[in-house]
Amino acid sequence: MRTKHTFRLPPDLAGQLADHANCKRVPQALIVETALASFLSPDNSERMEAALGRRLDRLTRHVERLERHITISNEALALFVRFWLTATPPLPDTAQPAAQAKGRERYEGFVEALGRRLARGQTLAQEISLDIDPTQTSQTVPRK
Repeated sequence: MRTKHTFRLPPDLAGQLADHANCKRVPQALIVETALASFLSPDNSERMEAALGRRLDRLTRHVERLERHITISNEALALFVRFWLTATPPLPDTAQPAAQAKGRERYEGFVEALGRRLARGQTLAQEISLDIDPTQTSQTVPRK
């Protein structure tokens, strides 16, 4: 048995309801009934909360992965800078122009190599993961 209800909708909402009903080729009453059932369903909020929880978990994993990649990049850069500063002696003033020209040439080569590497999709994090075998924990490399 069905109970008849009469209610008024704002013109824009009534238009949307009519358009949706025409598009789906179903009666407007069925759309309203389905919407009310979904809205009043006690587990509707639980489903929404579960879906939100899954999305937040996925975003958390993405952020953690980004944090790991940034940490690897920062450490790699810091190690390179430390090595470069300790291993590279200062140049005399007469050798500066030649060193700057060679530096520009080497930088262009670096940018080209970086472009090729990024085009292949290979990342430092992936390379490090492949270089480090987690099953060989007994062979640790000492830190300096």
